[in-house]
Amino acid sequence: MQELRDKYIQAIGSAADEAALEELRVQAVGKKGEISLKMRELGKMTPEERQTAGPALNALKDEINSALAAKKTALADAALDERLQAEWLDVTLPGRDRRVGSIHPVSQVWEECTAIFADMGFAVAEGPQVEDDWYNFDALNIPGHHPARAEMDTFYMHRAAGDDRPPHVLRTHTSPVQIRAMQAQGAPIRVIAPGRVYRADYDQTHTPMFPQVEGLAIDRDISMANLKWVLEEFFSAYFGTKVKTRFRASHFPFTEPSAEVDIQCSWEGGTVKVGEGDDWLEVLGSGMVHPKVLEAAGVDPSQWQGFAFGMGIDRIAMLKYGIPDLRAFFDSDLRWLRHYGFSALQVPTLRGGI
Repeated sequence: MQELRDKYIQAIGSAADEAALEELRVQAVGKKGEISLKMRELGKMTPEERQTAGPALNALKDEINSALAAKKTALADAALDERLQAEWLDVTLPGRDRRVGSIHPVSQVWEECTAIFADMGFAVAEGPQVEDDWYNFDALNIPGHHPARAEMDTFYMHRAAGDDRPPHVLRTHTSPVQIRAMQAQGAPIRVIAPGRVYRADYDQTHTPMFPQVEGLAIDRDISMANLKWVLEEFFSAYFGTKVKTRFRASHFPFTEPSAEVDIQCSWEGGTVKVGEGDDWLEVLGSGMVHPKVLEAAGVDPSQWQGFAFGMGIDRIAMLKYGIPDLRAFFDSDLRWLRHYGFSALQVPTLRGGI
């Protein structure tokens, strides 16, 4: 027994790699190994012989297994040390530069608008981008002969022969969201409706798809004075300076009276500065919600009234960040973002800053 122990302990200690160690394991304690065969002989021994040989063989088997495990760990440690020496890395070297992403100006302004109006108590309402023409036109007091319903201005969805469903369009404004919000919530209500809208137009100042934010406030005693306050508060927060507004009479089918809204500005060297000077710049349309629009949404115009407004998110982004061409927002080379001060993971604030 001692001779068998010395043989395998010495061989295990001299094993050069895990393959040699596995071969020794099979020879010693494998199914047909020497120690395993001797343990099978216990059945042929007398009880007295088994009492002596059994414990000795079990102790030998445990010792050999322990030696095998210890040697396997030692070989693995040695291999790791060798690999660390071969794959040496200087951790004091500077790291490699990684390209970073940037938030898009339109996304930035979208979040800024949402935060500022939320601070004034406006909730966010959403609706489908593919609308039927009742929500997009009829419910907003836009008659069938209105130019906005012409195919040259509006994207109509294709209809198969025999399809008798109402015509569907890519919404031309987010005003249908106001109708849906009033139908769902009734009055009073105060919401903004930011979202993408679609019109068949493309030049330096127009794109076929653009983001828009509209606002709606309905209550019993709301007036144009409340509208003016809300817009001046918004622009002052957004531009970070006190901004005056000027209302000019206009016409929109869904509001009465209607007004174009200008903001105070100055022009210096071809650059516009908001909140100072004697010039004015048109930025949005607004007015008191037309009684027919309230009726279409299920709100009694004899009991409720309110205002609505709408502006292009990309337009006010251009004003704030000095971007001269609307088409730059769709440029495939976004390195221009850094030129306008946009870096990775900027977070908008309630005051409209970066």
